[in-house]
Amino acid sequence: MVFLMLAITGWTAVHRPEGGTPLRAAALSAWAQARIDGRPVPPADAPVRTVARFFAGLDGAQRARLADGYPLVVGNLGGAPATTRYRANLRGLEEAGKVEEARSRDVALTPADRGNATRRAHRFASLAVPGRQILAFDPTGGGLVAEVFGDLDRARRVSVIVPGVDTDLLTFERTQRRFTAPVGMAESLYEAQRAAAPDTGTAVIAWAGYIAPTGVGVDAATGHMAVDGAVRLKALATALPGSATVALFCHSYGSVVCGVAAHELPDRVTDVVVAGSPGMRAENVAALHTAARVWATRDEGDWIADVPHLEVGGLGHGADPVSPEFGARLLSSATAKSHTGYFAPGTDSVDNFAKIGTGAFGSVVCSTGDDACRRGTYGAEEG
Repeated sequence: MVFLMLAITGWTAVHRPEGGTPLRAAALSAWAQARIDGRPVPPADAPVRTVARFFAGLDGAQRARLADGYPLVVGNLGGAPATTRYRANLRGLEEAGKVEEARSRDVALTPADRGNATRRAHRFASLAVPGRQILAFDPTGGGLVAEVFGDLDRARRVSVIVPGVDTDLLTFERTQRRFTAPVGMAESLYEAQRAAAPDTGTAVIAWAGYIAPTGVGVDAATGHMAVDGAVRLKALATALPGSATVALFCHSYGSVVCGVAAHELPDRVTDVVVAGSPGMRAENVAALHTAARVWATRDEGDWIADVPHLEVGGLGHGADPVSPEFGARLLSSATAKSHTGYFAPGTDSVDNFAKIGTGAFGSVVCSTGDDACRRGTYGAEEG
């Protein structure tokens, strides 16, 4: 059945075309030689604690100089202060935008490449609007990006949106079908959390920080992209500032990423929520080897229900997370409207997500109409 599905949908997404600029590679080379007032900077892949200790020893002017001088490195450094990363990424977006604007006018490029450069330049300009909190930005290839809604430094609870296929810089936000893109999802969840618990300090991260599959094809049916995504997701959760607890909201292929990452996530990740999941590459919750609560939901009209929930020779993602045998806490997603509607304002699903993200577990609505999904969810961290 898996092979039949692939034959019908096409063996797409085997290769993602390399576009964009070599800016990140050049920035890394420059960073390797960088110094600040005679002090060497930590390696770009240094542990979070090493980076945090280094930046703690700098004053505001020194941090700003590094952010402005090496934006595509500092903007992605786990352990660097969030405000420093925001500043760096605005500079990085401006630099990358200028490169794409020049490419859009380069007659040596094909019309398709010039058109893509124009779209990228417009996206970078949108992301670089003052006031946006861009936590990560890498223009290489399809691009990686993350944006914060709320005060990340002061948040007691942080929610992370982990999206699925067809996610990159260009699809990070949309005007049409806004709530199907990571930015719209995060904005909707953040507003729902503020409405549900205005006195609870929360922040939501729209995270397009891994290379996602393009289309429903071989890459989407296997776990190799999820493995890389899991490494990056673990790094994000580990590097978040403060001691806030973290809830992951994993949509579609994003739930595969969360499933692969589950056993290595830091203890601060207390909840993993999957919506419209093709599977988590595990047979049940116990096989995820996580102490986090695992929640699952699927709308009745979601086509993902027809995807075979099995794994054969690396194809497929295993058991159905909403099956009783899997053992997840089953949430209501009434009014969600198919595979891409889980984060739309006013839906039961986003309302439930907001309650989980703010710790209001006692008012979560279960899909079974009783309190089955709430049993055992009361702990010291939820008070």
